[in-house]
Amino acid sequence: MIPSFARAVLAGALASVLGAQLLAQAPASAAGRRQEPTPPRPAAAAPPSWLYRSGIQVRTWPSAPALPDNVSALSWLVADADSGDVLAAKNAHEPLPPASTIKTLFALTALPQVPGTTQHTVTDSELEGIGEGSSLVGVDAGRTYSADDLWRGVFLSSGNDAVHVLAEMNGGWRATARRMQAKARSLGARDTHVVSPDGYDAPGQVSSAFDLAVFGRAGLAHPEFRRYCSTAVAKFPEGEWSYDIKNTNRLLTGADGVAPYPGIIGVKNGYTSEAGHTLIAAAERGDRTLIVSVMNPQRGGGLAVYEEARALLDWGFAADGRVRPVGSLQPPAAKAAAGAVAPATAAAEDEEEGWASLGGATTGVALAVLAGWAAFVVRRRRVLREGLLRGDC
Repeated sequence: MIPSFARAVLAGALASVLGAQLLAQAPASAAGRRQEPTPPRPAAAAPPSWLYRSGIQVRTWPSAPALPDNVSALSWLVADADSGDVLAAKNAHEPLPPASTIKTLFALTALPQVPGTTQHTVTDSELEGIGEGSSLVGVDAGRTYSADDLWRGVFLSSGNDAVHVLAEMNGGWRATARRMQAKARSLGARDTHVVSPDGYDAPGQVSSAFDLAVFGRAGLAHPEFRRYCSTAVAKFPEGEWSYDIKNTNRLLTGADGVAPYPGIIGVKNGYTSEAGHTLIAAAERGDRTLIVSVMNPQRGGGLAVYEEARALLDWGFAADGRVRPVGSLQPPAAKAAAGAVAPATAAAEDEEEGWASLGGATTGVALAVLAGWAAFVVRRRRVLREGLLRGDC
């Protein structure tokens, strides 16, 4: 039990330390604070851990529109494609089968090595191993195609036959998978595990809404990728014996009763029995470009992925300037370049979180000092008392 005089000392010291701390954090003038309201802070990015939390993550100002309530996807994300700021997300890092949206990573990996001007005669072996039920563009063995033809087959028809040929041109199926894995890591996409470069269901093949948005954003920065992903209709192959192929992204073409999205750029859709319907979509309005990823809607049928992406794009444009980021799609190198401002950002975030983080480090040190002081006082009084009883003084 702490003696009464020690309790008094402890209480006085605690009041003194906390009072000094609060004075240090208070404005110079209370009157000034009432007359000059504190201006809004910049929209600092949230700690990365926010996007690893389950459920919906969003940080809105009071004037922000409500998130759409008709989005049933297991995982989704909305981001500003220019800055990389993530505006809102649900289960952003949950590993899920990506279906053909993984072809965006395939293109990021192989396009620099197999540009559109390359000519190639297809062999029978290059068309072996295509999964049963795969989407095909109609590549024939023995025929010569430009890589431009094959890339249109990948983006418009989601042709796994075109992917197989391009992968062989890129060093082989397994080598391409390894290179895709390395490319994903270099972009900061750490949820993705590549087994089948065409997105066909394979044990262990997963990605996430975060990673898919990273791939889509990276692709938009490359002119060839952007050209292919935004093409609605094309001839396959180019030449005398060709036929029309149409992009399977309904937000781009308006097929099957899905209205085209205003300002749509495109990107990539996908479907497998394990993945359900998946989509990466980008659109621009004025000077803003948004990118969304939607994985496996749980209601509404096969076209729901487009309507849910539409609702998220609408919200993202309406929420311009009214939300604070919950994370970033920026790759590690870009984050490191901005690392100098991280401490100030972290302090601002702590302050916004309220009392629990108010001067946490200072308070912890003060309490530790006070606890030590109290122990010293009690121990000193015991020594004095015992010394008097023994006649040491």
